[in-house]
Amino acid sequence: MAAKTTEKPTEKTPQKKAKEPAPSSRRIILVSDGTGETAAQMTKAAMVQFSGQNVYFTRYKNVRNEVQIEAICEDAAVNKDLLIYTIVLPSLRAFLANKARERSIPTLDLLGPLLVGLAGYFGYPPKAIAGLLHDVNEEYFKRIEAMEYTIAHDDGRDLTGLEKADIVILGISRTSKTPLSMYLSHQGWKVANIPLIQGFEIPKEVFTVDQRRVVGLTINPENLATIRRARLERLGHAHGGEYADPEKVNSEIEFANELYRKNRRWPIFNVTGKALEETASEIIKLMAARRLSPLAAMENVPPEPEKT
Repeated sequence: MAAKTTEKPTEKTPQKKAKEPAPSSRRIILVSDGTGETAAQMTKAAMVQFSGQNVYFTRYKNVRNEVQIEAICEDAAVNKDLLIYTIVLPSLRAFLANKARERSIPTLDLLGPLLVGLAGYFGYPPKAIAGLLHDVNEEYFKRIEAMEYTIAHDDGRDLTGLEKADIVILGISRTSKTPLSMYLSHQGWKVANIPLIQGFEIPKEVFTVDQRRVVGLTINPENLATIRRARLERLGHAHGGEYADPEKVNSEIEFANELYRKNRRWPIFNVTGKALEETASEIIKLMAARRLSPLAAMENVPPEPEKT
């Protein structure tokens, strides 16, 4: 049997004079092949236009077969309750409509006419797969989770839970660690980025995670010096000491490269003159080849080349 929930009555209007009888309680039955949330929200929004009705709702979820429909219609037939449904499969929609007609049950199909109209507009039929909206919502929340994780683990701010990262990005200052991390998180990847600072040891937590997930960023010294000078000018510090000094920049890059050479399992990506999308695509392809893609990012993983 389909999952059934009974919701609280809608709010009643203020009491009328004693001479006028209160409206009798009426029921609307919501039927869905998913969670039923779409039908519930649409119906409640419409009910705002019909204040004064003493209405309560019963929701049948995950309705996927004719046996469930038969039982629901039997329930609705007792008091001729209104059946409002969102069912994707055309045959199941038709079965419900026919059974309701046989028992003189009023019905309202919220989804069918919309699907038919869209099919006519696009020139091909819908997928007719139940529960797709729920799957989309699940994917959405996984991506939100990835973004929240990435923000919390930006610039080495939090090293706890580092083992949950899909990607750990290392790099010296101004090598696009943060914007690259945020871009990847929007694709469903949990990313932690950690700055490499000359004179300081790399956090030991980096070596406790899956080393296949660690990547390093490097850049051409001249480009980095230019980027740093521009950064200082925007902040009103045109004379920023060593930060944009070519010798200091060279020294920092060599420090990072030496660290990468000692840890050869970490792939290195040169971000010189590259758009974020380009570097992100290269990282995604690598992780996909290593079969390390999170489920929330699967649709963004480039397909594997066909074997010849």
